[in-house]
Amino acid sequence: MSLQSVRDFFLSRDIQLPIIETDVSTATVALAAEAHGVEPGRIAKTLAFRVAEGRVILLVASGVARIDNRKFKDTFGKGKMLPPDEVAASTGHPVGGVCPFGLAQPLPIYLDKSLNDFDEVLPAAGSVNSAIRITPALMASVTLGQWVDVC
Repeated sequence: MSLQSVRDFFLSRDIQLPIIETDVSTATVALAAEAHGVEPGRIAKTLAFRVAEGRVILLVASGVARIDNRKFKDTFGKGKMLPPDEVAASTGHPVGGVCPFGLAQPLPIYLDKSLNDFDEVLPAAGSVNSAIRITPALMASVTLGQWVDVC
C-alpha cells in the first residue's frame, strides 16, 4: 500500500522517476547503501519528530548526518523522534521505508543542507526494499520542502 502511494504521488505530478525495488532489505542506511552500491551519505534518511505544540514534521538528511541538538532546538524548539507505530500512522510508511512522498496526511517537510553534499541521493520509496534516485533540488521542489541546517 505504501509503495503504491508513492507511485500515485509521482504519477499525479507527472514525475518520471523509476522506483528501484530490491530483493533485500534497505531498511537501514547501511543496508540501503550496500544494496544500491553507494556510499552511506547518499542515502537520504527521513526522520519523524514531534515538535512544539505537538506538530509532526519530517526531516530528510544525509545518511551519515547526525542531528545537532542545539541547531535542532534553535530551529524547531524541543523535539522528540516518534515511536515506530506513530511514524507509520502519521506517514503511511513503515519504519525503514519512510520518505517524503505519498504521505498518509500532509506534513511539513524539511531538508537538511547535508543533502547538498551530493548531486543525487536515494530516499526510500514507501517500503523497506525500495528507493528512488533524485537530486536534492528536485526533492525540495516536489515535496515543497524547506531547507534547514540542523545536522
